[in-house]
Amino acid sequence: MGKTGLQLSVLSYGSWVTFAKQIDDGISDRLMSLAYENGVNFFDNAEVYSRGESEKMMGRVLKSKDWERSSYTVSSKVYFGWRGDKNKPNQTGLSRKHITEACHEALQRFQLDYLDLFFCHRPDRNAPIEEVVRTMNTLIQQGKILYWGTSEWTGSEIMEANMVAKELGLEGPAMEQPQYNLFVRHKMESDFLPIFKNVGLGTTIWSPLASGLLTGKYNNGIPEGSRLALEGFEWLKDSTISNERLARVKELESVAKDLNTSLATLSIAWCISNPHVTTAILGATKEEQLKENLKALEVYPKLTEEIKKRIDDIMQTKPADI
Repeated sequence: MGKTGLQLSVLSYGSWVTFAKQIDDGISDRLMSLAYENGVNFFDNAEVYSRGESEKMMGRVLKSKDWERSSYTVSSKVYFGWRGDKNKPNQTGLSRKHITEACHEALQRFQLDYLDLFFCHRPDRNAPIEEVVRTMNTLIQQGKILYWGTSEWTGSEIMEANMVAKELGLEGPAMEQPQYNLFVRHKMESDFLPIFKNVGLGTTIWSPLASGLLTGKYNNGIPEGSRLALEGFEWLKDSTISNERLARVKELESVAKDLNTSLATLSIAWCISNPHVTTAILGATKEEQLKENLKALEVYPKLTEEIKKRIDDIMQTKPADI
C-alpha cells in the first residue's frame, strides 16, 4: 500500500449502500466468506454507512469466523457521524474529540481491538490540519489504528497533511480513497501524480463500476432492487445516469465481447491496471456478481495498450492534461 509495508489484495470488498440496506447477515456472511476464500484480505466500512449498522453487521460476521486477525484488514472512516440529522456539534467533522470518539465507537461496533486503516472521510475546513495529524498519530501510538489516510481529499490537501506531519516528525496519510472508474479519472491520473512520485500514496479506490452503470444493467432502465432504485439515493441516480454515459457503456460492450468477458469485469480490470491503484473495492450484493467481479484478475493482463486506447476512444474521459 503505497510506501508502507502493508500488503492489500488487489480486489477488496466494501459495504457502502449494501450492508444493512440491501443484504442481511446471512448474505453478508456468504459474500465476505467467498471474498476471503478467493484471496481478498481488505474489508472496507465507515461510521456513516447505514448509520453504524454496517459496521455492526460486518463485525458480527468477523466474530463468527475462525479467521486469524492477522489475515485480514478492516477500515473505518470518520467525518459524517452516524446519527444522520440527529448529529449534534462535535459528532461530525475532524476535531480531536470526534476523531477519537468515532474510533472508539467503530471498535465497539466491529468488536475489534484495533482498525488497520482509518480514513478522514472528507476534509474538514473547520479543523486545523495539525490537529488532525496529531490525533491520528495519537491513535496509532495507542495501538487503536495502524495507518491513517484520507478519502476524497484534493492533492493539495493531502500534500499539506504530509508537510505538517513531516514538520512535526509524525506520520502523514498513508492512503487515499478516491472514486475511480472509466467516468471519473482526473484525481488518479492527474491531480495525484506528484504525490505518487514524491510522497508515495496507497489508494483504495471506490465505485470501480460507477454505481453499477458500467455493468450495463441500467442500459434499458433502472431494475427494481438495484442501488439506484433505493429510496434516499436519488442523488446518486441523478449524478450517475445520463443518455451520453449510457451510449458510451453500450459501445464499450464490444470490447468486453472481444475479450470474452463481461462489461463489469472489464471495467474493474481496467481500474486495477493502473499501477497507482492499490486495491479496488467491490460492492457486490449477490454471489454470482462477486464471482464475476473477481474474474477481473484474469482479464487485466489482457489489457494491452492497444485495447486501452480503444477504451479511451470510446469513453472520451481521459484527462486532457496527460
